[in-house]
Amino acid sequence: MTLLITNIKELLQVREHNVTIVKGDDMKVLPVLKNAYVLIEHDTIVEYGSMDDFDDIEADEIIDATGKIVLPTWCDSHTHIVYAGDRTQEFVDRINGLSYEDIANRGGGILNSAEKLQNTSEDDLYEQAANRLTQVIKSGTGAIEIKSGYGLTVEAELKMLRVIKRLKKEFPIKVKSTLLAAHAIPKDYKDNKKGFIDLVVNEMIPAVANEHLAEYIDVFCEKGYFDLEDTERVLKAAKEHHLIPKIHVNQFNAFGGVALGVKYNALSVDHLEELNPEDVSVLKDTTTIPVALPSCSYFLSIPYTPGRTIIDAGLPLALASDYNPGSTPSGNMNFVVSTACIKMKLTPEEAINAATINGAYAMGVSNIYGSICRGKKANLILTKDIPNYYYIPYAFGDDLIDKVIINGEIF
Repeated sequence: MTLLITNIKELLQVREHNVTIVKGDDMKVLPVLKNAYVLIEHDTIVEYGSMDDFDDIEADEIIDATGKIVLPTWCDSHTHIVYAGDRTQEFVDRINGLSYEDIANRGGGILNSAEKLQNTSEDDLYEQAANRLTQVIKSGTGAIEIKSGYGLTVEAELKMLRVIKRLKKEFPIKVKSTLLAAHAIPKDYKDNKKGFIDLVVNEMIPAVANEHLAEYIDVFCEKGYFDLEDTERVLKAAKEHHLIPKIHVNQFNAFGGVALGVKYNALSVDHLEELNPEDVSVLKDTTTIPVALPSCSYFLSIPYTPGRTIIDAGLPLALASDYNPGSTPSGNMNFVVSTACIKMKLTPEEAINAATINGAYAMGVSNIYGSICRGKKANLILTKDIPNYYYIPYAFGDDLIDKVIINGEIF
């Protein structure tokens, strides 16, 4: 099967050589080829170039993209889309003045989701997650990371991860799985946090590793949840089972979680709504990428990750959705990109780089996803007829996607 897209108004994120991450000032540069074509064979980009140099190419299917823009699909490196039900009542509670912490302290938040998930069958959980995954693909996401963390028991965490494994098998996009066992302290361990950490370290992590259900480990390193000592215990145990850290840090407080992530060679440190100069310094000259989640800031009315500070310090930055029932009930990466520009003051070039090539890096797949490069997977967004790529973050409420191509096929 060959697919040829011709007369592309602007072909974005074109890389002659396989760049796997962009940092600092390089994030301001988004390679664009105007009046272009792309040739796909099976699931792979095999050629691209200017229509001025175009020779007749035979293909099984040809798409005329006159007036349209083509770019890599979004790479969403931080989601929690396997969950049961919703938390709409908490949404109303926040409108009426309760904070995220208030809701959590009275048994809502993550514990609310955990109770619902424990009482939901694996098949029902899969159907709910599959519907969400279908919608995010239609919104342009072509690679995604999914976390557990709403189980909080060995059985329920394994159930979540088996659902993620099933999504990997049934859907064409790249899915990466993360064990987020230390997401909250369950009711049964309310006065015995050490006992719960023992459960995570001695039972959950070995069971997950034994079934090969996750590639990454995550911890909610935050006051009221898991402190530095707790987090380090989990990361040490995960290292013994070859799970790579991707950790929640600095959402509400900055107290050394970033440095701990770097110490354990975390692939990413995510949230960072609170950031201090020490955090920025410790990230320099490392392989750990900061990840911002602007939809979460929007929904909870908390500060936005200081993306300008991060990029201006010469660091890379990725953008992700944080799709979850409590703080970001949306996986729309188009909104994420727009919000990063509007609220975090990223340029369109920086935001698109952060949501494509750097998003792919933050889930360990930028060698084959995230840019237009010969030999990479043919996961592409074809927009409707729009003036230029600035229009993508500018028209934040519009559906600008005409087609989504996954592995060389229209989804």
